[in-house]
Amino acid sequence: MGMGLELNTMIVTKGKEVRREENLFQLQKEGYRLYPMHLPIDVRKTKHSDPSGFGRIEKMEWKDEKTTIVYRLISLNSTN
Repeated sequence: MGMGLELNTMIVTKGKEVRREENLFQLQKEGYRLYPMHLPIDVRKTKHSDPSGFGRIEKMEWKDEKTTIVYRLISLNSTN
């Protein structure tokens, strides 16, 4: 039996991100997911919403069929 793996090219928070420091956030997702590390990628509230900014993933961990990422928000799109 193989391990299921999802490839992700954006960070979709669904409002479940937790702020660790000023611009540093942690997000836990169900299942095993692979993200590009150390590159700017879209941060979105939902898969089909407009990007709220760009983030750079600094740490990714797989454990107990969950993926935890720590990302730094590097730019924020204005809501005006």
